[in-house]
Parts: sequence; C-alpha cells; structure tokens
Amino acid sequence: MAFDGIVVANLVHEFRHTLLDGRIAKIAQPESDELLLTIKTREGQRRLLISANASLPLIYLTDTNKPSPITAPNFCMLLRKHIGGGRIVNIQQPRLERIIRFTVEHLDEMGDLCRKDLIVEIMGKHSNIIFCTDKGMILDSIKHVPAQMSSVREVLPGREYFIPDTMHKADPLTIDFESFSSLLTEKPMPVSRAVYTSFTGVSPVTAEEICSLAGIDSSMPAKEYSGDILLHLYTQFEIYFSAVKEARFSPAIYYDGREPKEFSSLPLHHLAGYTCEEYTSVSEVLRSYYSKRSQLTRIRQKSADLRHIVQTALERNRKKYDLQLRQLKDTEDREKYRVYGELINTYGYNVAEGSKSLEALNYYTNENIKIPLDPAKTPQENAQRYFARYNKQKRTFEALSKLSRETEDDITYLESIRTALDIALTEDDLAGIKEELTDTGYIRRRFTRKRTRIKNTPLHYISSDGYHIYVGKNNLQNDALTFDFASGNDWWFHVKQAPGSHVIVKSNGEELPDSTFEEAGRLAAYYSGMRGGDKVEVDYVEKKHVKKPKGARPGFVVYYTNYSLVIDSDISKIREVTD
Repeated sequence: MAFDGIVVANLVHEFRHTLLDGRIAKIAQPESDELLLTIKTREGQRRLLISANASLPLIYLTDTNKPSPITAPNFCMLLRKHIGGGRIVNIQQPRLERIIRFTVEHLDEMGDLCRKDLIVEIMGKHSNIIFCTDKGMILDSIKHVPAQMSSVREVLPGREYFIPDTMHKADPLTIDFESFSSLLTEKPMPVSRAVYTSFTGVSPVTAEEICSLAGIDSSMPAKEYSGDILLHLYTQFEIYFSAVKEARFSPAIYYDGREPKEFSSLPLHHLAGYTCEEYTSVSEVLRSYYSKRSQLTRIRQKSADLRHIVQTALERNRKKYDLQLRQLKDTEDREKYRVYGELINTYGYNVAEGSKSLEALNYYTNENIKIPLDPAKTPQENAQRYFARYNKQKRTFEALSKLSRETEDDITYLESIRTALDIALTEDDLAGIKEELTDTGYIRRRFTRKRTRIKNTPLHYISSDGYHIYVGKNNLQNDALTFDFASGNDWWFHVKQAPGSHVIVKSNGEELPDSTFEEAGRLAAYYSGMRGGDKVEVDYVEKKHVKKPKGARPGFVVYYTNYSLVIDSDISKIREVTD
C-alpha cells in the first residue's frame, strides 16, 4: 500500500472541492490520536477523519460518526476554543510532502479576524496533528515530541514549526534532467530504489511504475544506463507527474482475487495481473481499502488458533508418516527370509553339523545363493527362525501399510483444512471450519444449550458466457455443493493431486463453451494449494461421475473417468456475484 505524496495530493484536490469555505461545526477526539471534524459546506455536512495512529495514519472524508469521550481531551478543547465555528480558507500540500495544511479563519477573543493552521502529517510512526499560529508557532499537538524523543525536531507548545528535511529529497514536480540524472547515478542501488529515496512523496510502488513505463530493469543501478536511457526515464517521470500537476487523478484499488493489495491515485500498469476497481473519490478508496484489509487482518487473527491446531496436527502426522515409511522399508526383505526357509528345508539334509552357511540353488531365480546359518541350531531350527522372521515382517508390513495410508489421508485432509483457512473471508467461514474440526475429533466439542447457526454459502461467479459457477470454501461446503446442490449433468472441477475447493458449473443441460471450462479451471486453481501457479493441472468431469466413498471424510471424493486441463490461476477477469 502506498499512502504517498501523490495520494495526499489527490486528497488535497478533493478537500478543496468539498471543504473549502466550509465552517467547522463540531470537533471531536474519539481516540487519543484521532480527530473527527464535522464541517458544514454549501453541499451539506461533511465529516473529516484525521488519525495520527503510528501503525495506521489516515485522513479521509467519511459518513460514519464515532462516539467521543464524555470529557474532551485538552487538545480537542483547545481546537474548539480557537477554530470552532471557523471557516476553512485554504488547504495546501507543501511540495509533494505527506502533509496537509488547513488554514482556518476565525474570530479571536477580541472579535478580530485571525487565522490558524491545523497541520496533518501522515508520516508513519512520526505522524502527528499540529496546531499553529499563522506565524508558524506551535500552540499544541495531538502528540508531544520532546528533545528526548527526537533530536531532529521538537513538537511542543511555543516551538517554531518546520518540516524536517532529514532525507534531503528533491521536489519531483520541479526537478530538471541534470539534477534528476545526478541524483540517481550517484546512488549505488537499484534504480527504482534510487527514485523513491531521492524524491519527496514517491513510494516504492510509484517508482516501480515509472521504471515499468520507461521499459527498463528496475533492479539495475542507474549508473549502468546510458544518458539516452536516463533521459527517457526522466521523460516518463515528467509525464507521470504531469498528471499530479494537472490534478488528473484516477483513484483505484488493485485486488489479487478478493484481497486488496494496493491502492493508488494514478494508474499502476505494472500491476496488470491484478483486478483494478476504479473510484471517483480517493476518500472512498481509503475507506474501502482499509475496511477490507482490516476485515482480512481480523479474520487472520481469529483463525490463528485454528491454524495452530491444524499445523500441530500436520507436524505430528508427518513425523508419524516418516517413521512408518522407515519401518516399512525395513520389511522390504521379508520375501528373502521365506525363500531362505524353503531352501533350507529343501537342501538342509546334507548340511554338516555346525555349518555357518548353506550354498544352494534358488529355484525362483535359478541362481546360487549363500544362506547364513546359526551353527548352534539344526537346519530345521534355522528354517523355522527364517520363517518366523518372515511372518513377523509380513504382519508388520500389512499393519503399517494400512496405518501409513490412514496417516497419508490425515495429512491430505489437514492440508485441505489449511487451504480452507486461507480461503476464509468471514467469521461464518471460520465457524464452519471449526465445526468440521470438531466433527472430525481435532477439537473437543463443548456442549451448549443452543448451537449457533452457521451461514454456509459458497462463492458465486458468472462466466463470460453467462454460466453460474460456485466454489466451496471448506470441506463441508464442498460436500454440500457437490452432492446436494449440483445436478448430474453439471460439471465438477478440482485441482489435480492438491488440496482445493470443489467448483461446480451449472450447465442447465447445455453444452458449455470452452471459455467457461477455462474460467472454472482458473477458479479451481486459484482456490487451491496451487494458487499463484502459471500451469496448474485441473481435473473436470460431469458431477454424476463423482462419488463419495462410504465413511470418507468431508470433501473427499473419487472419480475414475475425467478430463484434464492445464491453466493459470488468474481470476481477475471473472465476475463475482456478491449477495
């Protein structure tokens, strides 16, 4: 994610159109590092959320109100005293810094018109909200930064406000070619890194996009490129930032499947493999992006206990499986002992007493072999000893063969659960997986008077040809989808020899076009342990040929006649239906 100077420029452009000349009707401080301003504009009332949270600094327009503490903090009271009812007369971004300066005009205690600045710094852990006079003196800030915390700048009442220039970055909106070339070539690092470390407000994603537009390898140092190539890079750099100068923003979120990966205020063509969802408002982008990221983060946190249970069981079963395979390997010579016993019984009549070996013709292979003997035992006793060893290893082989198959099935099943946890998007999805783990004995059931009803809804897509495609999100859904929902002539898809979702295409009794087969195959590849692969083998067959063995675990099926296709796992162009 790139909350860079370009996104801030987009926000400033949006705020100028929506908040300029608006009056601050209400100031609240819902959190210790967060402000919520209610502003009355000509178009109606707007809310501006400003957060200086060290892990997630934000500023955007929102429709959501937040509860505030009964007693307002001192910083909030100071703002109410000075700029409550004030009019926003200017909104600026110095250079391309991640800083927004709101200039507010208000009446002081004497009734004279004066101005104050509310400065929002979106700078990661150094983010802050600073209240200053029009002369640049700090009146207060939402976070105090004394000299003990920072040797670069104190942020305390009575200090002068200034923007620290610790990185000595250049302004990308005014740079000329000579300075541009000099800045990049003097840095012994990849050219993309040189770009974002040399210019204000440029993120790594933006630097990668500029290199991509110029058609150069971003991992090579700039000094290895000729002057002509650097001039071409500078030209693309200028073209890219001309959109910022002219406020030609196109805010969007880029998705990898259902997961939001990046957001930007200008196009990111090098992310062509992602799905791009465009918006008219950058505030809407930020609201949507962080809401979805927060949901994914929350689901991953909630799934941590389930993942621990599954991973622990997987490790235990893999160790057990390795041990069983080693023990099975020890039984590979069992037939040799049976043959030894038979040959001793056949040729043992002429073995001298106290012999340590017997040389005999192996009538199975027509070769002479030498059989070790215990000189203290008779030939019959030696034969019985080899038969006993053979029978013991045979019993061990039969028992271990069954146990190892069961352990292998357990590993396959647990891997399918782990894949389902990766797919899970809601708390209902996690509840379904927990219920499945409880039914299969990996979690102890706790008896309650009332069991929570779990929403068991598969993912729903529509192919480019209009056919409905359904994807199970866990093993219980897979079974319900395949054996309760699908009809006999519907098509069933699953990644080959890997855990993954059952995918059903409703055929409506019609012959499916090739493009629908390909899209269903991509969904089966994406919702599997092979996600991200360029060449994933997927089996597909009519549902009537898919069977569930008696006593099989959830999600486990068999089929004997099937087709296969090799496909990538890119589902960016497949339309999802959201309820």
